[in-house]
Amino acid sequence: MMSHPCMKSLLFLLSTLCLCSSHSSSHPLRFSAYLDAMQQFHLRWDHDSKEMVTFELQVQTTGWVAFGFTTHGELPGGDVVIGGVLPDGNMYFSDWHIVDEKTIVEDESQDYELLSMTQDETSTTMTFRRYFQTCDPHDQPITGDTLRLISAFGPDDTIDFFKGKIIKKSLYIMLYLHEDDLSSPSVYHVYDLKLDDFPIPEDDTTYACTFIPLPRVKTKHHIYKFEAVITPRNETMVHHILVYACGNASMLPTGVSDCYGAEPEFSLCSQIVVGWAVGGGSYMFPDETGISIGTPRDPQWIRLEVHYSNFDLIPDLIDNSGIRLYYTPELRPYDMGVLQTGLFTFPIHFLPPGVETFNSYGLCNTSRFEELNGIPVPDMHVFGYLLHTHLAGRGVRGIQYRDGKQLRVLCEDNKYDFNLQETRGMKEIVTFKAGDEFLVECRYQTLDRTSLTFGGPSTLNEMCLTFLFYYPRNNISSCMGYPNIQYVAQELGQAAADAMEGMMAINLVDWNNDTAKQAEKACKEADQIVILKTIDEVVVNETGFIRDIIEAEPAPCKHIFDNEPTAEPEGQAKFQAAVTSSSTLNMKATLPFPVLFFVHLGFPCFLTFFLRML
Repeated sequence: MMSHPCMKSLLFLLSTLCLCSSHSSSHPLRFSAYLDAMQQFHLRWDHDSKEMVTFELQVQTTGWVAFGFTTHGELPGGDVVIGGVLPDGNMYFSDWHIVDEKTIVEDESQDYELLSMTQDETSTTMTFRRYFQTCDPHDQPITGDTLRLISAFGPDDTIDFFKGKIIKKSLYIMLYLHEDDLSSPSVYHVYDLKLDDFPIPEDDTTYACTFIPLPRVKTKHHIYKFEAVITPRNETMVHHILVYACGNASMLPTGVSDCYGAEPEFSLCSQIVVGWAVGGGSYMFPDETGISIGTPRDPQWIRLEVHYSNFDLIPDLIDNSGIRLYYTPELRPYDMGVLQTGLFTFPIHFLPPGVETFNSYGLCNTSRFEELNGIPVPDMHVFGYLLHTHLAGRGVRGIQYRDGKQLRVLCEDNKYDFNLQETRGMKEIVTFKAGDEFLVECRYQTLDRTSLTFGGPSTLNEMCLTFLFYYPRNNISSCMGYPNIQYVAQELGQAAADAMEGMMAINLVDWNNDTAKQAEKACKEADQIVILKTIDEVVVNETGFIRDIIEAEPAPCKHIFDNEPTAEPEGQAKFQAAVTSSSTLNMKATLPFPVLFFVHLGFPCFLTFFLRML
C-alpha cells in the first residue's frame, strides 16, 4: 500500500506540475482594456485567422471569477465561464449560461478552453479561448459588433454568482492592428485640443462645445495618431469626445456652450476628424496616410465636443479633458480624407413612435464625384470608419455596390451603443471607386417614445451617419441621401404637393405598427435625392434608389474540442472544464470536484503501483 506521506507528496507534485506548465501563449495578446472604473477587472485579448479568440482576465480577488457576454446587457441569456484556484492549488473552470435573475446552469457543451489559471496574494488570472461561433445555442457569438461584456467575482471559492460583484461593459473586440504593428516617426510633436477648467454641470447629460485652432506649422505635417486625455477622477463623467473640422471660411463663436442648445452656431462644423468614447484607446492611422495640416487647403480650426454624464449630480467638478494629437514633419505617402455618408439629417429624417424596429436609409451615389472634384478622383482606399446615431439607434451598416451589384457589407454594428462611438479599422483596406454606390442603413427602436422623432443635432433628435476614413484625399466632404418625402406621405394616405407639405403630412399620420411598416417600406422604395458637397461648400444634387441588400450566410459553428489544437506553442497545458456534481447554480452553490478528486487519488496510486512493477 502507498503510505499517506507518499500520497501527499504526489498530490503536491501533480498540482505543482499543472500550475507551472499552464503558462500564457508565447504570442502576446495585443489588445487590452479595464472593464470597470475601479480597475479591478483587466482584460487582454487577441484573435487569429482560425476565428479563435484568446482572453486573459485578471481580477483583484482570490475567489472565483467569471467572464462572458450578454445580448443587450441584461443578465438573462448571458454566456459566462466561471473559474478559480482552490486554496490547495487545484483549479476549476466551466462554461455556463444565465437562465434568469436567480438561476445559472452549466452548459452541456463546453466550448471554452482553459489555457492557464494562476493566483497570487491579491489577484486571479484566467487565460482561455473559444471560437467566434460555437455550436452551443447558449453561447453568444463573438462578432464585429459592439459586444456587451459581463464580468464578476466573489471573495472566495464559494460561488454565489448573483451576490458577487457584477459589472457590464460595451467593448469592440474585433480590432486588427495595434500600434506595435505600425511605424512611429522618429520626430513628432504633441498638441492638445481640450477644454480649460470647464465646470461640469450638475446634470445627467451635458454637451460642451468650443472651437480651437489646429497646430500652426510653417510646412506641411501629418497627424498620425490621437488619444483621449481625461482629467483624473473625471473618468466616469466623460462619455465621448468628437473633433470636427471647420471650413476656413466659417465664422466661429468664442467660448464654451451647449453644442445643441440655444446658440446654434456652436453646432457648426460637421465633418468628424477623430472620435473617442468610453472604452476606446489611442488610434494610430495606417503607415500610408495621415491628416494633413499646414497647407492652404487644410482646416485651421476644429470644433471640440465633449459629452458628460453626471448621473449622480456631483457638484464642483472641473474638467480639462480633450484629445491629444501626435503630428510629424515626416510625411506619409498620402493625405487622409473623411467622407460623410448616410441620411441627410434635417428636415426629412423621421422615426415613428412606439416601434420595436424601424429602418432608415441614406444613399451615396458617386457618379458625379469627378465632375464635382474638378479633376479625376483616384481610387479611395478605405481603412476605417465611424458609425453615428443618437439614442434610438440599435444598428448601423454600410453596403458597397458597383455596377448595380452588391460588393460587400463594408462596415456594420448590429449592437450599436451610443456611448461607444470610436474610429474602427478595417480588417483589410477596401477600394472605393468613383461611380460606386454606398448605402447606409440604420435600425432604430422607439418603444420609449410617444411622438415622432425627427432628424437633428440634439440627442433627442436622430442621425444616421457613417464616416469613411480613406486615402488619398479628394475634395468631396459629404455624400448623403434622403427619400422623396412627397412619395412617402402619399403612400401613407396623405395629400402632399411638395416636400414641405410631405413633411407636414407626416405629423398627421395615426402611428401604429402597421403605419410604421408602411412608412419604412415607402422610404425604401422612394427615389433618393443625393446631396454631394465639397470641402469648399460647393453643393450639387444627384438621384438614386435603394438596392436590395443581400444577407451574408452565417459562419459555420465550431466545437473547440473536436480536433487537437495545433496553433499554440508546444508544451502548453490545456485544461478542460471541471465537471460539477450539479448542473445548476441556483442562487448559492459550492462547486465540488469529483473529477479532480479522482485524478489526485487514482492517478498517484496507479503511478506508485506502476513504479513498483519496474
